[in-house]
Amino acid sequence: MHPLYLTLGIITSVFAVVAFTMFALAVRQIVRTVGVGRAVEPERKGPFGQRFTMTVIEILGHGRMLKRPWIGVAHWFVMVSFPLLAFTVVEAQGEVFDPHFTLPVIADWTIYGLAIEFIAGTSLVGILGLTAYRFVNRPARIGRASRFMNSKQWTGYYVEAYIIGLLFAIFVIRGFKVASDTFPFPVWATPISHAVGALLPGDPGIADPGIALVAAFKLIISYAFFVVLALKLTMGVGWHRFIAPVNIYFKRNADGKPTLGAAKQMMDRSGTKPLDFEEADPDEDPFGAGKIEDFTWKGLLDFSSCTECGRCQSQCPAWNTGKPLSPKKVVLDLQRHAYEKAPYLLQGITEETLAEKPDESHAGVDVLALLNKPLVGTEEEGGVIHPDELWACTNCGACVEQCPVDIEHIDHILDMRRYQVMVESNFPSEANTLLKNLENKGNPWGMAEDRRMDWVAELASQENPVEVQVVEDKLPEGTEYLFWVGCAGALEDRAKKTTKAIAELLDIAGVKFAVLGGMEACTGDPARRLGMEYVFQMLAQQNVETLNDAGVTKIVASCPHCFNTLANEYPQLGGTYEVVHHSQLLAKLVEEGQLTPVNSVDENITYHDPCFLGRHNKVYTPPRDIMAQVPGVKTQEMHRHKERGFCCGAGGARMWMEERIGKRINTERVDEALTTNPDTVSTACPFCQVMLGDAINEKKSQGEAKETLEVVDVSQLLLRSVRGEAPKEAEAADA
Repeated sequence: MHPLYLTLGIITSVFAVVAFTMFALAVRQIVRTVGVGRAVEPERKGPFGQRFTMTVIEILGHGRMLKRPWIGVAHWFVMVSFPLLAFTVVEAQGEVFDPHFTLPVIADWTIYGLAIEFIAGTSLVGILGLTAYRFVNRPARIGRASRFMNSKQWTGYYVEAYIIGLLFAIFVIRGFKVASDTFPFPVWATPISHAVGALLPGDPGIADPGIALVAAFKLIISYAFFVVLALKLTMGVGWHRFIAPVNIYFKRNADGKPTLGAAKQMMDRSGTKPLDFEEADPDEDPFGAGKIEDFTWKGLLDFSSCTECGRCQSQCPAWNTGKPLSPKKVVLDLQRHAYEKAPYLLQGITEETLAEKPDESHAGVDVLALLNKPLVGTEEEGGVIHPDELWACTNCGACVEQCPVDIEHIDHILDMRRYQVMVESNFPSEANTLLKNLENKGNPWGMAEDRRMDWVAELASQENPVEVQVVEDKLPEGTEYLFWVGCAGALEDRAKKTTKAIAELLDIAGVKFAVLGGMEACTGDPARRLGMEYVFQMLAQQNVETLNDAGVTKIVASCPHCFNTLANEYPQLGGTYEVVHHSQLLAKLVEEGQLTPVNSVDENITYHDPCFLGRHNKVYTPPRDIMAQVPGVKTQEMHRHKERGFCCGAGGARMWMEERIGKRINTERVDEALTTNPDTVSTACPFCQVMLGDAINEKKSQGEAKETLEVVDVSQLLLRSVRGEAPKEAEAADA
């Protein structure tokens, strides 16, 4: 054997053994680190067939990635190349010993030659495009607008450089074989290889050593990649190709839906059943997450899976309005802390063991400070996550919707909030008033119970009176729906107009409905999203008991937050009902002819998607269907709409907390709405109506919006057309 080939063969073989040994040990360390977390819910572990199928479909279908089409297509080819081009790495290991080495059986199959050519070619185009995109959109050039802000820049460029080098090496090796006339595949199947071969020398004295040297280069950069991964366990852009499929498999929903809708339940210490506050032990049961090991192992797997792509960050309303919260940064900070702390936890090192051996060296690491590092805290407190980041989240779900590896950002933020609220009693001061009002009055504003009936009296006394049935003990005979009005719909003046419009429309359509009146209490959504699970469960159990005692089976809700809680969270507490949003029911009544829009509403209207109606529950079409049926209405979508809709800023209990950092989220959304030159901004949520209305009033005072611009619910638009009200005159009369 030629000395060159023997030397290259030995070097690459030794390198392979070292690389894969280091990689195996790294995998073991990641598994052990993830294992530091608490147990997960049993539902995440099965059924195997459904979860496996879901994982394969999500990976091969690339649905999340294709939300950015060309990037998704480019990434798909790069992803597919990883397992398929492994054949060429095996081939290269033989070529360093013998440049004429070929794989057994498939070596001269034209289909094999074509497959490698096609995948390598498309992957090369894809990775060059992705690298150029990363470079053009680098943070140094466009600052916060870059979705690569808060990412480790060198890791992305390193992985891309490795892939580019590997793909070029494939074509150079093939080119040498073409030039030396030892390539078995026709030109039509391998045009790139033949084009490269036309540029290379065909002399065996040059081509053969050339093949061996390039093969060695390909092997060394490939094995070096595994060494780098082993040395950098937090290099998500490299590790995600191994970890992401596992993370996707264990996502909350086995059917593949994003982890949206219902908030994560609090589980007991075993992780197998929901936490019972009457029996819970704060010393044993996790009251949220106060330290990294309080997260479940799925949470730690989430942190390990982050690819640093920044899709979550680019869609986050907090980040886009100058606030410190970046969902990506939160995950990466938790990842870094987990991998710093886990080795000591795995060794059984605690504050007590450190006290017993105070002089023991830990390579200059202050292990005691690391073990006691607060998960949430200011710079002075040495916290992993700053409070301003934690409390800026609106729970809008944009991060979860966009994440290609199914990281459950909201669950982790909620867990940290729970610990801060229930254990540390450390949360924004305004939220304290919210909680007191919920506990004492059953609504966030602290209004008296009998005020919930004001809108009923107003409807009964108007020019065209509507009588609303109020449940006393049982749902009245023949009642089809319980109308869940919600706190805003009953107590907030602007939202009450929506409530009255819905009631009038149901009356016109002949739908028999009733309301709970004073027996209705807040669903508990603000408390739960704030992190006060105890108050949520108190309110929810009270409401479930009321609904069950009344014999309720079907509910129509006007508030998306109530709708989400009633439909997705009350079943956890024994309250299972058929719940629809008012836009769904009204669209159905229009379609069936029970409501007929006849009068023209000649306005330009842009629709704002409420996060808890749209992204969390995928109700996008019904509100638009209603507007489409109203004569005269011209609609224009905002740039960010439907799945990419931008939050109004009210979710996650932010409705009751002041924005003190950056631009107000509702102002940002209204600025976008104004670009469509609307006469009206429509929505289907009382929170959105209030937030957008406040921002529009501010714009009016500054002379930046026309005085006639208003925010209305789609039900109000429909009523104008059905009843024939002149919208601006009617609003002026109400005022």
